[in-house]
Amino acid sequence: MKTLIKNAAIVNENQIFESDLLIENDLILKISKNISEESIDKIIDASGKYLLPGVIDDQVHFREPGLTHKGDIESESRAAVAGGVTSFIEQPNTVPNAVTQELLEEKYKIAAEKSFANYSFSMGGTNDNLEEVLKTNPRNVAAVKLFLGSSTGNMLVDNPETLEEIFSKVKMPICVHCEDEKTIRENTEKYQKQYGDDIPVKFHHLIRSEEACYISSSKAVELAKKTGARLHIYHLSTAKEMQLFQNDIPLKDKKITAEVCVHHLHFTSEDYETKGTLIKWNPAVKTQNDKNGLWEALLDDRIDVIATDHAPHTLEEKDNVYTKCPSGAPLVQHSLIVMLEYFKKGKISLEKIVEKMCHNPAILFEIEQRGFIREGYKADLVLLDLNDKWTVSRENILYKCGWSPLEGTQFSSKVTHTFVNGHLALDNGKISEEKHGERLLFER
Repeated sequence: MKTLIKNAAIVNENQIFESDLLIENDLILKISKNISEESIDKIIDASGKYLLPGVIDDQVHFREPGLTHKGDIESESRAAVAGGVTSFIEQPNTVPNAVTQELLEEKYKIAAEKSFANYSFSMGGTNDNLEEVLKTNPRNVAAVKLFLGSSTGNMLVDNPETLEEIFSKVKMPICVHCEDEKTIRENTEKYQKQYGDDIPVKFHHLIRSEEACYISSSKAVELAKKTGARLHIYHLSTAKEMQLFQNDIPLKDKKITAEVCVHHLHFTSEDYETKGTLIKWNPAVKTQNDKNGLWEALLDDRIDVIATDHAPHTLEEKDNVYTKCPSGAPLVQHSLIVMLEYFKKGKISLEKIVEKMCHNPAILFEIEQRGFIREGYKADLVLLDLNDKWTVSRENILYKCGWSPLEGTQFSSKVTHTFVNGHLALDNGKISEEKHGERLLFER
């Protein structure tokens, strides 16, 4: 199968250049001006459009197994492909938690049958499963995930000796959720005394506070420096935490790396008034000052990756009182589109978006043959029309939960085509029902 993309503006490795690109089967065969090949199966004229590597989202919750009323691998990977996300790394707090090698492999089996996008699943660490964690194969599993703040099931890792042992012995990336449990508990009790369970959501960022985040993330950084661990901190949310990260060495040489999520770049605590619990995330969306600090660190390379922490819940679940309302929201269909809006506003370049959403996740996790537009690499590609206005609505949302905190927002760019391993998974809004997602492999 040969597909020829003609006249695209290719955004790759800090350059934008016009070129043709030839795909043969699952690989990029040739990148060159004026490719004229015989026996082409499909030609796409990309004049006026931009061609990017597929987005790699390093943090999603697709809810399978055990929570499939909210989302599943099939539904959420379909939404991902519609948004230009061609690879994802999914988290272990499904039901049961993926904290044994057998349970972890079960998820890979499901994805092999159901995923539209390329996939990897992180191994979950607990206070008492170090032996299982150390069996994890670094060649075909992305990372070990630790919750250092409250989570579901047995996944809060708060034993200092266990933590130090995990950090000392695990040789692959250790990805962490950093919020200090004690601080959060004390803050919650304070507000519960005043409001009972129905705490106004506008206080969420004061309960899951800057202090709660900084105490936990600074401890994690300190432990990584002490043990030499390869630490990656997920969904940073405060300006204060930015002092923990550096930008004076290349990403490939960093032992401690940082991620920011689209919602922390987009919303602020002022939005609780209109969005309510729909934007209740852990860590919380914080102040305008925090948002400014995150943007500054993203643009000066203290933050390495942009992801989503895509975490669907039903509207019924989101409609509960504060203490019973789950945190998280769906984002994987709209993450690239949101970032393109900031490009349109002059806040960030296309090259920088590609660096943070495509190249850097591939470098950071050492993903084989993906994240770049290069000859011989897998043909995971996204074609964009930067001048096509549309509005997020219930009718065009593909998440199984059926809603988005971005509903009613008008965007001025659209993903028109998505290729997964050379297969045209999205063609002008129509998603192919053929599934070509593959298990990610890692060069380690």
